[in-house]
Amino acid sequence: RDQPEEIPQPAPRRIFQERQNITGLPLYFHGYLSVRHSKCQEFRVYWTELRGTMLFFYDDKKAPTYSQKLDISTLTSATNVYPDENGCARFILMLSNEEVELKANDCERGKEWKGFILTVTKLSVPPDESLLPGQLTRMHEVLEKEKKRRIMLNNCSNASLNRKSPPSSTLTTMPACFYAVSWQEATEMLEKNPSCGNLILRPSSDKKNYAITIRHELDVPRLKHYKVMSTGTSYIIELERRVTLPSLQDVIDYFVTQTRGNLKPFVIQ
Repeated sequence: RDQPEEIPQPAPRRIFQERQNITGLPLYFHGYLSVRHSKCQEFRVYWTELRGTMLFFYDDKKAPTYSQKLDISTLTSATNVYPDENGCARFILMLSNEEVELKANDCERGKEWKGFILTVTKLSVPPDESLLPGQLTRMHEVLEKEKKRRIMLNNCSNASLNRKSPPSSTLTTMPACFYAVSWQEATEMLEKNPSCGNLILRPSSDKKNYAITIRHELDVPRLKHYKVMSTGTSYIIELERRVTLPSLQDVIDYFVTQTRGNLKPFVIQ
């Protein structure tokens, strides 16, 4: 073709898979929340997901891409949940750089949201006597998942920047952006080191093939994952229409060329 394409589109996925791929974070809690930032006068209703220590806000329950996100890892405190004149439950999150007011449909739901938020940010289930046993059990489950995620991230930051052996035993020169990391670790690397590039080549989950993880900026940052199948003599990128190339470096070059250089291989300086 004379004109290169924009960002290649992967094969269609279900909404929850797309959200998982985009955010790269585990889902802990979800539901409708009204949100008001300190500079705004009006609340806005979103379908909201708590993933890791991030709140992702969707304009629609079925929308695959979030319209806003809020990093709550810097939470210093949260007010008590209090009812308003309409019976809704409100509470305020005090973050390091702003205050955000949240509103749930009722007090029980509001306390549940606050409980999960405190659990993942403080790594401790809050001692709220009004929470039901089932709610507390789920918060303890989320607490264990978040602790394991934090350990994984720490291990990633300490070790993932050292390249390991590729999944294939062939003596192929690997592209500079190859890292023997999981898709979660690749996501974290791209988010924490945007100046190093936005494309990582990594082993696929089956350990026999490869995958590409990219992070690109549109209206919001977006993550995508592409499978790269090894045939022994060539590599196939799983797109809407398959692309076959002779080497992994050609795979990387394809993504860079097709996006007019908007994608850059991730290399630690």
